[in-house]
Amino acid sequence: MDFYGRKNLWKFILFVFAILIGLVTLFYTESFLKELRKEEVKKVKQWANAMTFIQQADDQTNLTLAIQIIQSNTTIPIIQTDAKDSVINTNNLKLPRNGKEQFLKERVQQLRDAGTFIEVNFAGDQKHYIYYENSTLLSKLRFYPIVLLVVISLFVVVAYFAFSGARKAEQNQVWNGLAKETAHQIGTPLSSLMGWLELMKMQNMDPNMVKEMEKDVKRLETITNRFSKIGSQPSLKKTDMLLGTKQAVEYLRTRSPQKIAVECHLPFEPVYSETNLYLFEWVIENLVRNAIDAIEGEGRIDVSLTSTDKMVQIDVKDTGKGIPAPKVNSVFRPGFSTKKRGWGLGLSLARRIIEDYHKGKIYVAESVVGEGTTFRITLPRIPA
Repeated sequence: MDFYGRKNLWKFILFVFAILIGLVTLFYTESFLKELRKEEVKKVKQWANAMTFIQQADDQTNLTLAIQIIQSNTTIPIIQTDAKDSVINTNNLKLPRNGKEQFLKERVQQLRDAGTFIEVNFAGDQKHYIYYENSTLLSKLRFYPIVLLVVISLFVVVAYFAFSGARKAEQNQVWNGLAKETAHQIGTPLSSLMGWLELMKMQNMDPNMVKEMEKDVKRLETITNRFSKIGSQPSLKKTDMLLGTKQAVEYLRTRSPQKIAVECHLPFEPVYSETNLYLFEWVIENLVRNAIDAIEGEGRIDVSLTSTDKMVQIDVKDTGKGIPAPKVNSVFRPGFSTKKRGWGLGLSLARRIIEDYHKGKIYVAESVVGEGTTFRITLPRIPA
């Protein structure tokens, strides 16, 4: 399992752990609410008994305790009715200004359907009903675990994005510094090579050898320019996409194995987009190199360019070994590589160049194990 695979596994474990914590919290809270509910039912029964005691008392009976019990209920909504469901008394219930009778009738029916009532018998076999609801505290506590989990979740999400943003900024800073340092280090011997090349021309050395060396020096100069542009916003210019695509493919066609055919399929009319030619060619070269590495033995690579009124599309299709479905979303991550050599930065750089610098898209359009892969680039098209 690669680094990102292990990282995703830990994320999954933490996610499951968070769910378990949430479930335990909900279970514990629900148990607590049940106990609180029982206590409130006891209080309602005490209230009902106190009312019964008062109804049956004579002039000599001490009603102090019963009155205290009745007055102590300041949170549990109660509706007292007779046997015909006519409301006799209400307690801790917010009533509307208009339509009180209809409101109480509907509320009594709801509580009757829910079974939250107590039947009591007063003097003379008068049957009354005491309907009750959850107290305000109990109602609030019922939503407390949900609110708590939402707050914790929001905190975790904010902390995750803040941490990811800080880590990404740090990675970008290291990456940018590495790219610029590489460009600087290449630039020093490159200047020397250009001087030696001019000296060779002056001494009338073999023209073919000088020409090939000049190509390699220009190639090094191009690489230096590419690395120097990483980390800073490159200048974008109106570019004929046919030219950029063709130049990148032609360079690698002469340097690819003879068993691999590299073909370029371009339209006849120019197609324009705002790009940085150095960086765009780098992306195409990266995709073609990856396609070459994916082909074992004989194979074929087709680079095609199509367009619509608003979009330019470049496909790089190979007949290589393909990418397994679970790894398709990982190929653009830094460090991901199926090769024994390399740092796995090529496709990551390609995505950064296309999406961050050119506001386009790059993705795996299709991949079948044993048949090949198609990478697709889409860029905004501009008028000719």
